[in-house]
Amino acid sequence: MAQVLEFKLPDLGEGLTEAEIVRWLVSVGDVVAIDQPVVEVETAKAMVEVPCPYGGVVTARYGEEGTELPVGAPLLTVAVGGTGAPEELAEAAPGAAPTVAEKAAESAVSSEYSGNVLVGYGTAEPAARRRRVRHESHAVAKAPAPAPVVAPSPVAAPAPVAVPAAGHEGPVPVISPLVRKLARDRGLDLRDVRGSGPEGLILRADVELALAALDRPATAPTPAPSHASASTAVSAVAAPAGARVASPVGERIPLRGVRGAVADKLSRSRTEIPDATCWVDADATELMAARAAMNAAGGPKISLLALLARICVHALARFPELNSTVDMAAREIVRLPAVHLGFAAQTPRGLVVPVVKDAGTRTAESLTAEFARLTEAARESALTPADLTGGTFTLNNYGVFGVDGSTPIINHPEAAMLGVGRIIPKPWVHQGELAVRQVVQLSLTFDHRVCDGGTAGGFLRYVADCVEQPAVLLRTL
Repeated sequence: MAQVLEFKLPDLGEGLTEAEIVRWLVSVGDVVAIDQPVVEVETAKAMVEVPCPYGGVVTARYGEEGTELPVGAPLLTVAVGGTGAPEELAEAAPGAAPTVAEKAAESAVSSEYSGNVLVGYGTAEPAARRRRVRHESHAVAKAPAPAPVVAPSPVAAPAPVAVPAAGHEGPVPVISPLVRKLARDRGLDLRDVRGSGPEGLILRADVELALAALDRPATAPTPAPSHASASTAVSAVAAPAGARVASPVGERIPLRGVRGAVADKLSRSRTEIPDATCWVDADATELMAARAAMNAAGGPKISLLALLARICVHALARFPELNSTVDMAAREIVRLPAVHLGFAAQTPRGLVVPVVKDAGTRTAESLTAEFARLTEAARESALTPADLTGGTFTLNNYGVFGVDGSTPIINHPEAAMLGVGRIIPKPWVHQGELAVRQVVQLSLTFDHRVCDGGTAGGFLRYVADCVEQPAVLLRTL
């Protein structure tokens, strides 16, 4: 007889507590192998394919594409063992309480799994042990598991749960502090909200629906319609059911996934970091010539971004204040021993900042290869959470957008970001004469808590000197 095992959304690591279902890779009735990817989810960090630790027949899926689930919520159920006949699946339909033998079988199956391991999620131990304790309450507070899509079975449907009407007497049926905060920030009285969860539990979707209703302008009393308005009303009634009606409130786009994470981080940066920006124009003609000479000598090609990264690393060795973070709770500046260099990359899903780990120990060739790998992964939405975290300094090449300058927002909790504009021919005084040179604007946005303008100016001037005269780097090699 088949044993039905429930596979829950695993801990994806890096402190992530929820994920949105982007695309199901299996359907009910499909046969899956151990560690086969079954769903593609989007977290606040990246797109991730989630492998299932069970092998068998998919009997149910929980959540449609676009649904956001907390860590620990059910993803699907798999019938393990048996012939997979419909009558066996019916007997082992999800929802039945597992027996002691079934639990033992699940534990035995879980202990035998091996193969691909997701960040923060392995197949070497049961999911219940892998889940962090703090996710348990979050899973309850976020929302109950969505209704599953299950294989046909003769099991009777459960009786519907009565949902109380709005205007609650006594305690308001809401658990999630996020739901309470959302209502409080928008001035919504939760006693006026009708809950759609079990036993009238108020979910986030209920609050958002109520807020949307409040945002709609109230319909004012109108006088008796004239012939023109009456005909308009008749036309509106006669409009086909599928016709789209313009909304006076405009389009509302949820801030979630990568876009939501970017919004949160930038807002936090602007709120917590007192930043300042300085900039300088530099003659990049010699740097461009040096790169051309290096690539003409044969071997792997060196990218301009890799050369700029090498310059940043050497500048940070001279001015370590900018490779740091601020711990306001302890009122300390924490200088970091290694340079993990982030770089801004624009993707179809928005702006992401992949991180080149240990950039200070890499050669120009190694940096070029790592930049290429991470950029390709960003375009394919294949970056892992580990690829997007741990940065200590960011290099932002906004020149690729055809602009000269910018005052970027610091990537919290870092202390600085170097911006590089486009490199274009401009009139420039070179060796006492006017000439056309390849000129670039460099800008440094820095946390004024970690240093003053003298340090920031010294860093930027050293970077500009290296751009203008790459031989300056030879002193530090």
